[in-house]
Amino acid sequence: MPIIKAALLGLGTVGAGVYEVIRNQQEKLKELVGAKVQVVAVLIQDTDKEREVEKDVLVTNNIQEILAIPDLDVIFESIVGAEPTNRYLDEAIEYGCHIITANKEMFAKHGEALLEKALENDVQIGFEATVAAGVPVIRTIQQQLQLNKIGRVQALLNGTSNFILTEMRKKQLPFAKVLKTAQSLGFAEADPTNDVEGIDAFYKIMILSQLIYGEQPEWNTVELKGIASVPEDKIYHSDGRYKHIAELEKVGDRIQATVRPIIVDEQHPLYSVEGVDNAVVLETSLAGAIMIQGPGAGSKPTASAMLEDFIHIFQDSKAAVLS
Repeated sequence: MPIIKAALLGLGTVGAGVYEVIRNQQEKLKELVGAKVQVVAVLIQDTDKEREVEKDVLVTNNIQEILAIPDLDVIFESIVGAEPTNRYLDEAIEYGCHIITANKEMFAKHGEALLEKALENDVQIGFEATVAAGVPVIRTIQQQLQLNKIGRVQALLNGTSNFILTEMRKKQLPFAKVLKTAQSLGFAEADPTNDVEGIDAFYKIMILSQLIYGEQPEWNTVELKGIASVPEDKIYHSDGRYKHIAELEKVGDRIQATVRPIIVDEQHPLYSVEGVDNAVVLETSLAGAIMIQGPGAGSKPTASAMLEDFIHIFQDSKAAVLS
C-alpha cells in the first residue's frame, strides 16, 4: 500500500491531538485516502523533553532536517506566532509539500502570499483550523456558498472568552477566578492575553475577510476590545447576555470590522451559544442567514479540522504524491 509521509511542526496540545488521531484512525484514513499515513518527523523547540512518539519518528528542532526527508508529502503546522512559521511553510511549499495549518496569527498576516505560492507550486493549503477549530466555516464558504454573496458576518470566534463570560454570568463569579478555571481545564493558555483581549478573534475575522472579500480592512481601523473591559457587575446583572462578537461587513467599497463585547437579547442568533462553543452567522444573498456552531477549543476539535483538510487534499488533488 502507498504511504503518505507527514511531518508535524509543533507537538503541543494541537500537534499531539493530530498525532493521536492519525495513530488511532489508520484504518479509516486508509479507506478514505487509499494510503497509509505515516508521521515521519516532528519539529519541537526542546529536544531534551520526553515526547510520546514512535521511536522511528525523527524529533528535531531543525526544519531543514525535516525538509530533507525524501518524498515528504504534507506538513501539519500548529506553532504559535507568525515567525519563523511563515518562513518554514514558505520553504516547505517550495519543496512541494502540502500544508495544513492551525496558526491564525501567521495566516492572517501571510495567508494570501502563501496561497499564491502554493498555487504556483501545485500544492494545496488547508486552513480550516485557523478560524473556529472544529466548526467547518471555511469549507462552507468555499464550497457551499459559491453562488451567494456574504453581506455580513457575526461570530463568536474565541471559546475561552465565551466560556469565561458564560461562567461569570451563570455562577456570579469574578473574572480572575473563572480565568483560572479555564486555564485548569485547558481552555486558556498560561498567558491568556490573546484570548481575553480579543487578539485571537481579530486574527480569525481577518482570515474570514480575506476569504470572503479578497482583502482585509486596515488593521488599525478595526475596533478591538477584550472581555476584561466589561465591568463585572454588568455581566452579573444585565438584562441580556454579554457576548464577545467579531463582526465583518462590506459597506460600499469599504470593509468594516469590529471585535468587542456587546449585550445581546434572546432574539439574537448568538444569544444561546454558551461555554467554549464557537458560532458563525453568515448573512447571504440567496440562502439567507446561516449559522454554524460547534466546539471552538481543545485538541480534538482542532485536530478534526486539520485531518478533514488532509482528507480533502489527498482525495481530490492530483498533485498529491503517494509513494
